[in-house]
Parts: sequence; C-alpha cells; structure tokens
Amino acid sequence: MTGAHRRSAIGGGALLLGALAASGPARPAAGATAECREAPARRDSLAGLGLRGELALASGARAVLSGIHWPEEADADAAARAWLLAHRGRSLTLVARGETDRWGRDHVDVSLEGAARAAPAPSDPTPVDLAPVDLAGGLVEAGLVPVDAGERETLCRPALLALEAGARRAGRGLWSQAAGPGVRDGAALRARMGRFVVAQGAVLRVGERARRTYLDFARKGEDGLTVTVSKRTWRRLQERGLSAESLRGREVRVRGRLEAWRGPTLDVASADVIEVLDGERAPRR
Repeated sequence: MTGAHRRSAIGGGALLLGALAASGPARPAAGATAECREAPARRDSLAGLGLRGELALASGARAVLSGIHWPEEADADAAARAWLLAHRGRSLTLVARGETDRWGRDHVDVSLEGAARAAPAPSDPTPVDLAPVDLAGGLVEAGLVPVDAGERETLCRPALLALEAGARRAGRGLWSQAAGPGVRDGAALRARMGRFVVAQGAVLRVGERARRTYLDFARKGEDGLTVTVSKRTWRRLQERGLSAESLRGREVRVRGRLEAWRGPTLDVASADVIEVLDGERAPRR
C-alpha cells in the first residue's frame, strides 16, 4: 500500500493508519488479569470530551481510554483534545476492559471505522478500503499522551509502549523536549511533585524489605528519585526474571505520580511500567 493510501485527512490532519491499526485494540497477553477482561464490543459515537479526556458518548455513557495518561499541561491537553474531537460524531467500536472505575466509567479500547472508500488520489484513482483507527494508539503514536496503567496493576495493552518509543525516537509531541526530570536532579523532581512524570536512569541501589522493595536512582545522601515497589509487584518482576542483583546498574524507565517520602518518590503498582531498557549494565555514575 502506498503512502498516499495510508493517509486520510480527518479534521485536516493526516493519520498514519497503518501504524495505528497495528497497535490496537489488541488482545491482552495470555493469562491476563480480570482488569483486562473484555466485554462484548458495542457501537457508539463521541459527543464531546470532559475533564482529562473523559469521553462523553452519544448514548449518555462516560468512558476513558485504556492504557494512557491524559496530559496535565494546558498546551498538551489542548492538542490531545483537538485530536480526539476531530472524530466527534463518527461511528466507534468500544470494548470495555475490567470493571468500571470509582467514577462509574468504563476503561475502553476504541476504534474508529475507516472510511468505506478513500478519496482517489490524482496519481492513483483506484479507491481503497481504509483500516480502522485505534484512538489510544493514535494519541500515543502522535506523541500526544504517555502510556500508563493508571490505578490498575496491569497495563492491558503493553504494545502501546512500542508506539510510545517510536514517538520518542522521532521527537513527536510531548517527546520533542526532554521526557522528564533527571532521576538525580532533586530540584527538578521536587518542582514536579504531585504530577505524572516519565523518568529514566540507572538503578544504583535495590533494597528488598518485607513489604516493599526500593529502587534508588541516586546514591545514599543524594537528592534523587526512589521508586517503591509493592511486595506483589516485586513478585511479578521476579517472575519475569528480574532480581535485586540483575536490576542494579541497569537503565530503567519508570512512570507515575511523584510523591514526597524522604525525597521524590514514585510508588509503582504495575510491573508493566517498569521498563528495563538494555541488556547490559549501564555505566556507573
């Protein structure tokens, strides 16, 4: 399929349909938890958006896209909002995952049906069927939102991380500048306290305790990031072949909301958002 066939003008913007269709709404990995269990697909349409990207559907239902974190900065919020609202009124297929959240909203995978026939290009008048567009994948691929499991222990669509990595390499959207504060920059971390961050660096120390494991990205006495991992999440990481010894010195990307606990801290509930980025030990700093 040519590049011209893969692009469709929606709301004046070009969508990379091949990349988006490849991302989603994919089935979760085998053995997925109840959090990722899929309900039967249903049809609806987008009537509008509420705060933090909440989908207001024509049926009157409210939902949020599964697997993403809605951006908090005003400019990023506006860009993601404009991207979604370009699809307002069009037919959507929704698949809810797990239970509704505490606000009564479904966490959904949403695909937009491709146009039945593409407008012919002057150089190639042959009409072509278009693939459906995955909304969460589209936002991530465009660099408009980061991936996150939210309050759930499982990231139901881990393939979104690969789309985010592509957006980061290309410097699109949120990734056009530094992704987040340095893991050993205490002042920058403290300036983001209470906000969602994506941080990356070498794990210098790992402390296993009865209830929690601590991943320190700064040396003892330095003002830097600590990631706290619950006993249950640590067990899941161990089942994946990770240990205190194998993590020490490795380059890791983590994400979540920064809290203050003896310094800047991320309390991570999902093993899926602790990404080991290399197969070798990172240089000691």
